[in-house]
Amino acid sequence: MRSPLDDKLGVRVTDWNPERLVATMPVDGNQQPFGLLHGGATCTLAETIGSMAAAVHAGPDKNVVGIELNVSYLRAAVAGNVTAVCTPIRTGRTLSTFLIQIVDDQGRPTASARLTTMTLSPPQ
Repeated sequence: MRSPLDDKLGVRVTDWNPERLVATMPVDGNQQPFGLLHGGATCTLAETIGSMAAAVHAGPDKNVVGIELNVSYLRAAVAGNVTAVCTPIRTGRTLSTFLIQIVDDQGRPTASARLTTMTLSPPQ
């Protein structure tokens, strides 16, 4: 369930179960012009693992799509990796919401995100 964008950004899932999904992403190669981790890369990391968590909850016979992503940037990441931990806030039949907390290598919060997804039946 990887995408070409995840490969380009170096997103790697390191742990997953129905209650918690963890992924890492390098800062190097994903910076904006001032050397800080790009906000778009942070959003991609959050949406990737939130969508994966939603897909695990929905099951193999359903599709999921993100319908809202909110991200608050808390601290600039400038080197190493960031780690994102995704936990469900609410999982329903149609709508699910996930909290994604992102930290740097020192464990300092760099961003907090909330993703809401919609579960769809595949087209017949």
